[in-house]
Amino acid sequence: MERVDKIESLTPNSRNVNIVAKVVSKSEPRSVGSQYDQSQHQLAESLIADETGAIQLVLWDENINKVNEGDTVKISNAFVKVFRGKMQLNLGRYGKLEITDEELSNVNVENN
Repeated sequence: MERVDKIESLTPNSRNVNIVAKVVSKSEPRSVGSQYDQSQHQLAESLIADETGAIQLVLWDENINKVNEGDTVKISNAFVKVFRGKMQLNLGRYGKLEITDEELSNVNVENN
């Protein structure tokens, strides 16, 4: 089993992040233009939490529909970036997102 990080230990420079967390909420998707190829993409933000804290997870395109409130997600090889003063978790090109059956009962949404 690979290393699993805790949300409270993430920093703005965290890379190669592996997390198991519960989806607390998910925004409605919105269309954004890509700065790279001028095409439209769908973007949604989801708040995920483990027992140590919560962080915003950015979901693009096909990943949006994979995730529902109440799901437990296993995220690997993600990275943190700071957007408008808050840390966000991004999957980037190499990140992976899976839904897992693991039960996370006590999540901490206060420490965001």
